Amino acid sequence: MGTNTKIVSLTLFLFSILLLQSCLLASATDLLRIKLKKKPIDQKSHQTTKENLNFLAKKYGFLTGRLNGNTDIVSLKNYMNAQYFGEIGIGTPAQKFTVIFDTGSSNLWVPSSKCYFSISCYFHSKYSSSKSSTYVENGTSASITYGTGAISGFFSQDSVTVGDLVVKKQLFIEATKETSLVFLAAKFDGILGLAFKEISVGGVDPVWYNMVNQGLVKQKVFSFWLNRDADEGEGGELVFGGVDPNHFVGNHTYVNVTQKGYWEFDMGDVLIGKNSTGYCSKGCKAIADSGTSLLTGPTAIVAEINEQIGGTGVVSQECKMVVSQYGPEIIELLIAETSPSEVCSQIGLCSGYATENAIIKTVTDKGSDDTTCAICEMAVVWVQNQLRSNATQQKIMEYLNKLCNKLPSPMGESTVDCNTIPSMPNITFTIGGKKFTLTPNQYILKVGAGSVQECISGFTALDVPAPRGPLWILGDIFMGVYHTVFDYGNSAVGFAKAA
Repeated sequence: MGTNTKIVSLTLFLFSILLLQSCLLASATDLLRIKLKKKPIDQKSHQTTKENLNFLAKKYGFLTGRLNGNTDIVSLKNYMNAQYFGEIGIGTPAQKFTVIFDTGSSNLWVPSSKCYFSISCYFHSKYSSSKSSTYVENGTSASITYGTGAISGFFSQDSVTVGDLVVKKQLFIEATKETSLVFLAAKFDGILGLAFKEISVGGVDPVWYNMVNQGLVKQKVFSFWLNRDADEGEGGELVFGGVDPNHFVGNHTYVNVTQKGYWEFDMGDVLIGKNSTGYCSKGCKAIADSGTSLLTGPTAIVAEINEQIGGTGVVSQECKMVVSQYGPEIIELLIAETSPSEVCSQIGLCSGYATENAIIKTVTDKGSDDTTCAICEMAVVWVQNQLRSNATQQKIMEYLNKLCNKLPSPMGESTVDCNTIPSMPNITFTIGGKKFTLTPNQYILKVGAGSVQECISGFTALDVPAPRGPLWILGDIFMGVYHTVFDYGNSAVGFAKAA
């Protein structure tokens, strides 16, 4: 296969992945499992079934079951460790839709039969209210904007079937307009949000809230097990109302949700190998997001990780310019014990920014002034780490230029040499005072096989200003290694080693 084919395959894959106790345990003997066939993955399907919906880059497969009477199981299917897809029903009789089960959003939406002028609607299942005996008109306008597209339409009310559960009188959005080719290329029809009501468009109760309020689940928890073996037929399980003990070992480490909206919690230091990055030593925020395939974090740390693993991104000339002109001054100020938070403002590159309502942006999305400020703040972090190692100014400057070369591309992705995976360091996250480690084989995504295999860093950059940040988003790469419990009743998230 030629080089051009390899590039197209890799590009499309990157496009897609940016799109995304004891009282709770149940006996495995209570599970009703329906086996699903898995469609083999070939090169053609790999190249033509891609989508990019900002953080929502996944799809789930559908299988139903029951745990102890009041627990419902939706079994997941794995597509190349980047996409999981699943099926729900809306209306009576149920009209079937493939959706993303996303803990990073709160609304349910599917294409409407009244979607006439968006091409993508003609390639997906559409909800027809006239075919449902339980439909109730609402008509309130609604729209949701994502990083690479938007949907708009109106609210309707109907029954929603998830696994064996039927949620009655659920408000959802009938999408009559879908912008961006992202939705055209996507396999999923819509999204079913599992985050808190606080971020629900229109303030409507999410599907999960109505499951609880209607007494459909025994426990106010749901949990994810993601099978990271892309070659196995079973992709994982989403359990509503409990936890399947077959899919984790040991006990879960729970951390409290610090801000309702997303499933957000406090996180400690991030280590590369055994060395602290220092960036989160005083605390960072994190989100457990089933709608994100990769791990996103502050550009300064992602660049360091990618440097350590040999990741190759797009060379940032502006980064090198800042380092060349201001690097020595940054070093001198830090040696003089100037507060790191004041260094960039003292040299005139930052004027002090970030508000409570700061919008999440990547460095590459910022304007020129903001980009220069962000690069300076990254350089401060890098210099601090080098000064701890007693590096000389020359060595520090060389290191800064190396990291400039490792800054992720505008799409955020970095590729690595597959042959070097065994020598790459472990990456460790500190959550609830405990260490959660990812090995290179766990955080590197492999695309293709043999001579055309490409390897992609599982880390991509996302900068969130204070007070909302610094922020990490722990997506499927993390949740695949650590079984994740979303405890709605106690406003907590729990992690245990997956089995």
